[in-house]
Amino acid sequence: MTLPYSTATSGEKALGEIHKLLRGFGCSRFGSMVDDAAGELLVQFEYRGRPVSVKASTKGYAAAWLKANPLGPRTKTTKAEHERKAMDVASVAVYSILRDWIKGQITAIETGVLSFEGAFLGQMLLTNGRTVMDHIEQQKLLPAPKD
Repeated sequence: MTLPYSTATSGEKALGEIHKLLRGFGCSRFGSMVDDAAGELLVQFEYRGRPVSVKASTKGYAAAWLKANPLGPRTKTTKAEHERKAMDVASVAVYSILRDWIKGQITAIETGVLSFEGAFLGQMLLTNGRTVMDHIEQQKLLPAPKD
């Protein structure tokens, strides 16, 4: 089985679709940023005065791609080239993943399946500029996962 989104081609076009989805939902102050050093794509927006920051890891997707497509003895590329390909695939896939995830969250809100807070609580920004999830993790408010 291939890794979902590994053949995605929309890339940054998906960002325009995210903007259109959010604008149609009534969001304002939309913006995005790519942090190559951290290997992250960041999408921020505001809904009814509530700022939201959604972060997605391109490095995480690249690691999953490398696991699904290991460098083998018949591979005709170097390790560095193979890892570069993984980041290239990830940089396209993550845009599409975020588009579909945000669309799913908005659909759940619009159909009454979730509240806005229920859909985006972890990504909502606190007054100190950190997300609720960052605060929860820093304060160790959730029990550690069981092995």
